[in-house]
Amino acid sequence: MSAATLRQMTEDDLPAVMRIERSTFPFDAWSEGMLRGELADQPRTRHYIVAVAGEEIVGYAGLAAAGDQADVQTIAVSAPMQRVGVGSAMLKELLAEAVRRGATAVFLEVRADNPPAQAMYERFGFERIGLRRDYYDDGTDAVMMMRKLNSGVESANG
Repeated sequence: MSAATLRQMTEDDLPAVMRIERSTFPFDAWSEGMLRGELADQPRTRHYIVAVAGEEIVGYAGLAAAGDQADVQTIAVSAPMQRVGVGSAMLKELLAEAVRRGATAVFLEVRADNPPAQAMYERFGFERIGLRRDYYDDGTDAVMMMRKLNSGVESANG
């Protein structure tokens, strides 16, 4: 992904992040307050990044980590930059951060009606471990997924 670079998310990024959040997740978008709360826990238990192309934020992602477990909190990419590797690059960074923090497994929930996202996670070695019925505000189920991490150097290939 040469079209964008990754860096740590800051509160100054929230207006651009919220535009992507609302357009990507119209039925269950996080509030700005929720994202501020996540950033307040950075770097203690959170790791949030943005993808920047030129001067524009085109994606963001977040990880929660505690003990030997980590959770992908969110990944979103602006519509024009989807399917060009931005999401994969951010997921690689989240997995690398999980390894740096000593996690042995990473978990996530993904919308059951989002096959492209599910396919990306599967390419990265995530496996389906369950289903949360009516998980999202609009009644859509969430597919629960997990990936075990190797101790030491993690390949995070996708």
